[in-house]
Amino acid sequence: MEKNMDENRKALIYLHASVLLAGFCGVFGRLITMNEVDIVFYRILFTIAILLVFVGLPRIGWRKFFQIMGCGALLGLHWILFYGSIKMSNVSIGVVCYALIGFFTAFLEPVVFHRKIAFREILFSLLTLVGLLLIFSFDTRYRIGIAVGAVASLVASFFLVFTKKVDEGISTRAITLYEMMGGMVGVIVSAPVYLWIFPPQTGVPAVPDTQNLIYLLCLALFCTVGQYMFQFLSLKQLSAFTVNLTYNLEPVYAIIIAFILFGEGREVNLSFYVGITFILASVVMQTRRTMKRRDGE
Repeated sequence: MEKNMDENRKALIYLHASVLLAGFCGVFGRLITMNEVDIVFYRILFTIAILLVFVGLPRIGWRKFFQIMGCGALLGLHWILFYGSIKMSNVSIGVVCYALIGFFTAFLEPVVFHRKIAFREILFSLLTLVGLLLIFSFDTRYRIGIAVGAVASLVASFFLVFTKKVDEGISTRAITLYEMMGGMVGVIVSAPVYLWIFPPQTGVPAVPDTQNLIYLLCLALFCTVGQYMFQFLSLKQLSAFTVNLTYNLEPVYAIIIAFILFGEGREVNLSFYVGITFILASVVMQTRRTMKRRDGE
């Protein structure tokens, strides 16, 4: 039991390090002046290049390779929708929508792993949902961005649950590299449909200028390679629901930064802060539950 608690603590440290890095993703989405498809294309391209330099091409079986690539394709689509949500609204709205993945995962994970739906997970998810409804009540101008962000969170839920299902016995570096390659496939396949639905304000493809290039490299190195390495390490010990629910803290980090850098605090009211409190409460309760016993038991 003590060993399990130590492993859970270590996994939670990895998880919160991943969430902290993820908090900067939305900020870079605002700082980078390119459209969302270009952002995701270069983010994945630079990430693959970094991983190839440092980890090479790890060997895995063909079946696992295609399974991981499929998960990566979901990730690429999620990123396009995530940055699209930010471009259509603002950083605060885009990252808060990500908190919905806990709600979707509470139903999806039991189906994939053939277990009963947990009442507590539904309760924690409902707290998050209430928080989101309160947050979204402060402005109706961003309903398209909110809708796109909700779909992005649904796709992210599928990505994390299926990644947990296929990552057994595979090294973290192999999962990260091949999911990035799958992400590139996902971008190439989904981008034409996305751009047809949401025509970009800037041309596609675009070559990044110096400032955008620096931001993209930071996004790839820290917020992709670093973030997903920590995330996959945590998934080896924690449930996908715990990981997804804890990622509800990402909006808190990103919103604080956005308030400081972009002055988005002027756009919100009391209901926004009450909503954030509900989201934080759900994360704290699930974290305490995870610390007390091994996930899934």
